[in-house]
Amino acid sequence: MKNYEADVVVIAAGPAGLAAAITAAENGASVIVLEKAPTTGGTGNMGMGPLGIGSKLQKRKLVGLTVEEAFKKHMDYTHWRVDARLVRTYYNKAADTIHWLEDMGVEWFDIARYFPGSEQTWHMVKPASGVPGPRAATIMYKYMAERAEELGVEFLLETPAKKILIEDGRAVGVLGLDKAGEEVQVNAKAVIVATGGFGDNPEMIKERTGFEWGKDIFSFRIPGIAGEGIKMAWEAGAADTEMNMEMIYGIPGVADSHITDFPFRQPSALWLNQIGERFLNEELTENTTWTGNAIARQPKRCAFSIFDSSILKYYQKNDLDLMSLVHPHIPMDEFDQAIQKHIEEGNPNVFVADSLEELAEKIGMDADALTAAVDEYNEGCESKIDFFDKKAKYLRPLKGPKYYAGRFFPSAYGTLGGIRINYKAEVLAKEDFKPIPGLYAAGTDACSIFGDSYVFVLPGNTMGFALNSGRIAGESAADYSESV
Repeated sequence: MKNYEADVVVIAAGPAGLAAAITAAENGASVIVLEKAPTTGGTGNMGMGPLGIGSKLQKRKLVGLTVEEAFKKHMDYTHWRVDARLVRTYYNKAADTIHWLEDMGVEWFDIARYFPGSEQTWHMVKPASGVPGPRAATIMYKYMAERAEELGVEFLLETPAKKILIEDGRAVGVLGLDKAGEEVQVNAKAVIVATGGFGDNPEMIKERTGFEWGKDIFSFRIPGIAGEGIKMAWEAGAADTEMNMEMIYGIPGVADSHITDFPFRQPSALWLNQIGERFLNEELTENTTWTGNAIARQPKRCAFSIFDSSILKYYQKNDLDLMSLVHPHIPMDEFDQAIQKHIEEGNPNVFVADSLEELAEKIGMDADALTAAVDEYNEGCESKIDFFDKKAKYLRPLKGPKYYAGRFFPSAYGTLGGIRINYKAEVLAKEDFKPIPGLYAAGTDACSIFGDSYVFVLPGNTMGFALNSGRIAGESAADYSESV
């Protein structure tokens, strides 16, 4: 067995783990990080940037949102079913974390809302190309890894942790396994768990959230994010939390084709469930969490977005009603080709038909129910009086001659929750909710601050919580290691 010694050992080198390692090292602790993958950054490499509140960039852009206002919005949204002190501690730190990242060389492309009804909190990382998009944050995690190494942090890559060592009720290290299959033991004064949730563990998803992956949810599965850190913490005596999915929605099989996917997310479409009932104001489809929630309670946990060739022509002439900062350029002249390609490849979730009766047959819906729903909707479009009060500018009747439909299911960026912590990122014991000495957790493993629905109105929140809770854990662990 290989033996290592450190003040602090961090399990995983994603956003929370890197932030924790850097912060602990900045506070004078020696740090070792165990990471099961061959690289650092974890799921953070998939993202575009974190939340900030009151940053210098926001002030320069005249964004007036305050910590007090954001905190109230967050707590009202969650109905105070979350740890208010943890939320406020995180938000109090958020601007400083943005500046901390800037000191490492991180630049921001801009600050943005994710959709019109959200706040301008999303600090979009400027990638090397200068053009924002998926994986833009990769460069930020590169800078963070470099900063960690500069501070003397030691990374043991391809070395997954297997067990948290507890002696006399205190966390004293971690057992792992290196890529050669040899056991590794890191003896430490403090342990930080930051393994990113359980999004790649269908069994755990079903057990803890009720969704069945591949049947009624099609969430992102980042290889290796299987919940081991959460389970290790539970085995060490940690209390658990409410666990759920960071809900969004999507058409299975078209995640890489936004020409096909995004036009169906527009407020001018008509949304129906499997039995032909309209169930939401389509303007809400801009909020992926709310729409995912609504779809999740429909029959068969799916829903259809439908529009016709007249609406397609409008999009081709005028562009889409809603634009995406993630994919800002959707060439609508290529839509017919893109959807036909998916159909030819056998995707069972996109449809084109020359009549409502043909569409009903293809999507498995009663033809009379579909026709009645479209007739009722069209009447509202003509009168400009909609049952769900959709704005008149989005009320465009569906009259053909061609009809398009996409079948959406719940999806998720990942999982949320698992390990109960306090505002110092100390892991709490299941028996009495008192801190387990020397044990800390951060990131999505411990992210239970959203209640039953991700707070999408303050975008960048999950990455923001990961970075800030990681810093909090790093500070707490360094202080504790100095005292024992």
